[in-house]
This record gives sequence, C-alpha cells and structure tokens, in this order.
Amino acid sequence: MSYEKIDVPENGKKITLKDGSNDQLEVPDNPIIPIIYGDGVGSDVGPAAQQVLEAAADATGHEINWMRVYAGESARDKYGENLPDETVEAIKEHRVAIKGPLTTPVGSGFRSLNVGLRKLLDLYANVRPTYHLEGVPSPVTTPEQMDMITFRENTEDVYAGIEWEAGTDEVEQVKEFVEEEMGHDNVIHDGPVGIGVKPITEFGTKRLVRRAIDYALEHDRDSVTLVHKGNIMKFTEAQFRDWGYEVAEEEYGDEIITEDTLWEERDGDAPDDAVVVNDRIADNMLQQLLTRTDQYDVIATMNLNGDYMSDAAGAQIGGLGIAPGANFGDGRLLAEPVHGSAPKYEGQDKVNPTAMILSGRMMLEYLGWNDAADLVRDAVEETISSGKVTYDLERQLEDAEKLATSEFAREVVDNIESVA
Repeated sequence: MSYEKIDVPENGKKITLKDGSNDQLEVPDNPIIPIIYGDGVGSDVGPAAQQVLEAAADATGHEINWMRVYAGESARDKYGENLPDETVEAIKEHRVAIKGPLTTPVGSGFRSLNVGLRKLLDLYANVRPTYHLEGVPSPVTTPEQMDMITFRENTEDVYAGIEWEAGTDEVEQVKEFVEEEMGHDNVIHDGPVGIGVKPITEFGTKRLVRRAIDYALEHDRDSVTLVHKGNIMKFTEAQFRDWGYEVAEEEYGDEIITEDTLWEERDGDAPDDAVVVNDRIADNMLQQLLTRTDQYDVIATMNLNGDYMSDAAGAQIGGLGIAPGANFGDGRLLAEPVHGSAPKYEGQDKVNPTAMILSGRMMLEYLGWNDAADLVRDAVEETISSGKVTYDLERQLEDAEKLATSEFAREVVDNIESVA
C-alpha cells in the first residue's frame, strides 16, 4: 500500500501472518515498524526508545526499519486532523507498532486518541507488566515482591464511550426511558445529569480471559485472578466473573483449577502443572496489592478496574515513568507506555524514557526476539542501579548522577553494546 504523507522504508519487509493463522506472526529479520512519537514528552521519549530498541535488535542480528506515522499534534500539523486514516491503515498493514503518549483533554474536546486507536485496530487486551528494577526507589519496603501482569479489557465497560451530556435532548430521552419505560423512578436526581452505559459482553470477556490464561500457561505463572465489583454491579461485573470462570472450566480442562476446587478437594495444595483461577472484589484487590503483593500473578479485569489497578501497582515499583504497556489484538500489537504526555516538559530532554523503552521490550518479545528483549531489560537495570538516572529518580537517590533523556538512552545503549 502507498501512503500520501508516510515514507515507507525501502529496505524493510512487512510482518505478516503465518499461513492458516489469525494470530501467529511471520517476522522477517528486517521488519518495518511504525512509530508514533506522541504528544508532549513523546518528542523526547520516542526517539530515546527508538535508539535503545534499535541497538538491541542490531546486537542480536536483526534490523528495525522505523516508519514514522502520526497522531495527535503531529497529525494536526501534517494532516489537519488528530487521527488520519493513513496512520490507522499503516499500523493495520504492518501489524506491530509502538507509540508514545497522546494528550486527551478532560471534560471537553476530542475523545481519547489512545482509546480510538485501540478500538479501530481491535486491540482488545491492554497488557501491563509490573516488575521492579534494581536501583529504582519505591514507596514500599519490598518492591521486589511485585511481579504481576494485568490483562485489561480494552473495548468495553465505561470506555466504550456511550454517554450523553447534561442539558442535551439525548440525555433527557435516556433519563425518561430509564425512569418510565424501565421502572427506575427516583434513582436519578432532578436537575442536570450526565448518563453513560457500561456494556460487558460474553464475547469481550471470554477473549480477554482466554488471552490471560494462555499467557499464564505459556509463561509458567501460578494464577489468574478475575477482578470485578460484582457484589454491586451484578449484571455487568459479576457477569464478567461468571463468563471468566466459564471459559476457564470449559476450555482448559486439567490445565486450570479453580480456587474453590483447590480448597475443597486439595486443601489448598495447588498442582504443579495447573494454573489456579480465582476472583477478587476490586476494592479489596487494591489493598491486597499492598498487603499480599507476592500472592498475585496474572490479573484479568475490565477496562476501568484495570486502569486504576495497574497504576496503583506501578506506584509500588517506582511510578509510571517505569511502567510499560502494550495493546494486543489477534496478530497485532501496539506498544505504549502507561504514563501521559506531560506537556509542560515537552522538548526539555528531561523526562524518564524507561516506560517507553520497556514497552518496546514487550514489542521485541512479541516479535519473538527474546534475546534482544532481555538485553533491553538488563541494560536499563544496569544503568539505573549504577546511579545514572533522569531527574525523577535522581531527586530520590543519594549520590546519583542526573542525566537528560537522551543521555540516559545513550547509557543504556552503551550497556547493550558492552555485553553484546
């Protein structure tokens, strides 16, 4: 496919699907990878991550051919719109991409471009691993106990964007329907009201939980926890729990064991070759992240719960400047850091690029380049543990050396090259 305003690298090749598969990739040694730098600090962390990932690929016999694509402010400058069709089509065609943060206004303006990309590309699983790197300061005493990965459903829940603004004819129609047609009188207060709808489907739930269980089995994880608020939202979040157990019990046989069965039949003694599937109420889970950190492994949950919980978990390992993420669909990935665009720091070569670098590490793993992915993690950890850090960590450490974004990236590259 040709593009109007995107330059396609001449030497790279497209990633494709293996014959007969809708999820397994055929990855050349020189793939074309679309990259969106993003808004705000994306102009700093995007090139920094690009440099590190390129070095790790080169060191392990691969070559990344970067293809710049545009969204947010860069797209407005180039196309006059926030999310051009070309950008979406380029990511669809090339299947694996990485992006920096994109600004989403609060309360008004355009809807989230991050959410928009996930929906348009059907990237239904937002995956956020949370693990501690040696040398990163943390507000908890044992941050190394955190080694958890959150599978957050990406397309439903309140993020579906089905809502109506106070004062509009539409919201009055919905209010009237709820009160008069559905019999929920005296539930909505008089006066201005905003109303939203929270869809949770069997289809969306089961494919998300399936992906979480598959990950746990493939990576020798002990448990998958379904997190919900089903004690209150009985027909949405409780249904997520029930559908989650259904897919586990009906599709995985002896590969899983539920927590109830574990205690009723085995007195809590988990078999070595099975994943324990359990569930927790969301508010309880937030405090258990702190009090029983090492008891949780893989989390499967809905969109809003997953956003809250993965951010809270990120705080325990040093903050969102460290926390990576990626959005998965069938045969498709868009890596992105958890943090926002922080526009006040734009162009200052100041902020921590670790989250975007480690998001790129997830991308390398998805390509099957595990040696390159390991190089990235080890080099980032070596850089931080040696006390060479960006300002956010330097101010919390004694005798640390404060580096600019670009300087930190260069140190990580040097550490990659020193062991490759």
